[in-house]
Amino acid sequence: MIELIDNRYGKHRVRLMKVTRHPEGNRVFEWTVEVLLRGDFETAHTLGDNSKILATDTMKNTVYSVARSSQATTMEEYARELIDFLLSRNPQVSSAHVRIQGHPWQRLEFEGQPHPDSFMRGSNEVQTTSVERHRDQLFVIHSGLSGLNLLKTANSAFSGFLRDSLTTLPETEDRVFGTIVEADWHYTDTTDYDLTRETIRTLLLRTFADHKSKSVQQTLYAMAEDALNAVPAIDEIHITMPNKHCLLVDLSRFGQDNPNEIFVPTDEPHGYIEARLRRS
Repeated sequence: MIELIDNRYGKHRVRLMKVTRHPEGNRVFEWTVEVLLRGDFETAHTLGDNSKILATDTMKNTVYSVARSSQATTMEEYARELIDFLLSRNPQVSSAHVRIQGHPWQRLEFEGQPHPDSFMRGSNEVQTTSVERHRDQLFVIHSGLSGLNLLKTANSAFSGFLRDSLTTLPETEDRVFGTIVEADWHYTDTTDYDLTRETIRTLLLRTFADHKSKSVQQTLYAMAEDALNAVPAIDEIHITMPNKHCLLVDLSRFGQDNPNEIFVPTDEPHGYIEARLRRS
């Protein structure tokens, strides 16, 4: 006997840009949206019966239609509206899950004044949210960020680690520490999502900058701990921080010294560190 244990389907990578127009200056939202539905779809798999299947092309159109009528100014608020819309029109759907990546645009500034209608994207940083609701239940919301490229050129060490017959890495009390932070956190209540995101982002940056690092693990823990202690609206945070190595170049063959100034940045292979912290 074979049975269908679980299934879901949806539309990936729906690109959406929305411009809201205001007398004091426009706002730009660029989001990449993913919609996934769970529900009564067994006969579509077992019998080829599509009568309960909402076409993924319809999901794409729904993303745009809801965006047109939405007054949401955050990804989280928009995701909630989109989920409620889908559940209200599709009784065969038991839960809807919306994931969004936000690509920030900043208004250009000249002589200290923001330009009303021109914008710039300046980094690979991405804002994220993952919102899910089962019918007749509360929303579960995780938000975060990724692509946050950070670098410490001082106050970073790595020593006292386990050594065996295959260890060649020298200990150091002064190394360059590069990483690309990815973080996500769980909301415990409805909040000002933009303010909370910016608060957490600032805390992560400040702790990274000020921390006297003995390892990536220690710095990651300090960043997560500070975020949890300062933001009561979240109860859990997960952070990944790959160790993007900067290798010191040996210039002795050229008759030169290298007092931690000339490096080769490398992408592969690299260390990979992650941890999840929860307020007890």
